[in-house]
Amino acid sequence: MDDTSGHFRFLEGYPDDVLAVEATGTLSVEDYDAVLIPQIERFVQQQGRVKLLCVLGPAFEGFTMGAAWEDAKLGLRHVGDFARFAIVTDKAWIRTGVRLMAPLLGAEVGLYHLQDMEAAKVWICRNDAPARAVAMADVDYDKLPVEDRPRPGK
Repeated sequence: MDDTSGHFRFLEGYPDDVLAVEATGTLSVEDYDAVLIPQIERFVQQQGRVKLLCVLGPAFEGFTMGAAWEDAKLGLRHVGDFARFAIVTDKAWIRTGVRLMAPLLGAEVGLYHLQDMEAAKVWICRNDAPARAVAMADVDYDKLPVEDRPRPGK
């Protein structure tokens, strides 16, 4: 195993309906197939709906293309199986991606900086019903993550 190989580490100390995971290194298809996907599928069978807390700290480097595809398929295969997603990261590219994809997830989404890990823990453990189908924490609506610009010459 080289220094950049990725892995998922499950975090302890959460209620039964919360799956907390930290990702490090560069995640591969094998990381999803052998670790994350089976755990999420067990969780769905046992709990019905899952609250997922995902920490992507300084040791997280990214995904292989295959892992990114597995991540997308996992989300599509389990639409409706997630009650909440909390993503904890300072990585700008991940934060932008979460803001773009949140409306498609069919669950509440909380986006937190690493320094706000405790707030993310409190939020993911809450059992109150969502105010609406998709909610975003920490969204700066004055700064859109993508600009819609006309193509040159049009």
